[in-house]
Amino acid sequence: MLSIKDLHKSYDTGKSKLHVLKGINLEIGEGEFVSIMGSSGSGKSTLLNIIGILDEKDSGTYELDSIPIEQLTEVKAAEYRSRFLGFVFQSFNLIGYKTALENVALPLYYQNVSRKERNKRALEFLDKVGLAPWANHLPNELSGGQKQRVAIARALISDPKVILADEPTGALDSKTTHDIMKLLQQINREGKTIIVVTHEPDVAAQTKRNVVLKDGIIESDEFISQKILE
Repeated sequence: MLSIKDLHKSYDTGKSKLHVLKGINLEIGEGEFVSIMGSSGSGKSTLLNIIGILDEKDSGTYELDSIPIEQLTEVKAAEYRSRFLGFVFQSFNLIGYKTALENVALPLYYQNVSRKERNKRALEFLDKVGLAPWANHLPNELSGGQKQRVAIARALISDPKVILADEPTGALDSKTTHDIMKLLQQINREGKTIIVVTHEPDVAAQTKRNVVLKDGIIESDEFISQKILE
């Protein structure tokens, strides 16, 4: 599903170059549930941005569903993101003046799906995450956990190959974190590949594989005994 080989990334700080990723090698197969961990500055966010086609590598190779991700135009990058990837963010990234239904339906708008069809599918995905009764509520009328469920429904609606979740529980309390991770486990059991960036060991324990970054390299990469949530 995802193959990265000898990936390097640096940023120009003005005075010098900051070498953030230093030869990353990573293979993630279809249906995996992987957590990427690391302290601030370890390179985990940079790696996620490259996987999400939001940033470009300096060297190395990156293939997504056997397609090389290389020197893409903005249009092509946007097309690949829409086709392959669904995003879930710590800050939810919902549009405040649109209802839950409209937020979930938005990816289909950009795919030129008719309003009737996208609203029908959006309601189905809101129902999937337990929020159909809140379809016509605005984000400021929802709790943090409800907002993240809306964001997950939005990520799923275009049937992406991979869900990328960047600190999806970072703004949530422990009970809501449990509920969101239980939902992600359910989605993974249905066959969806999920990559979670987190700094929380408890969250990482609820995935199936932990990749730990330190100073731009992979310090450890191991399959774990997943903590199944009830």
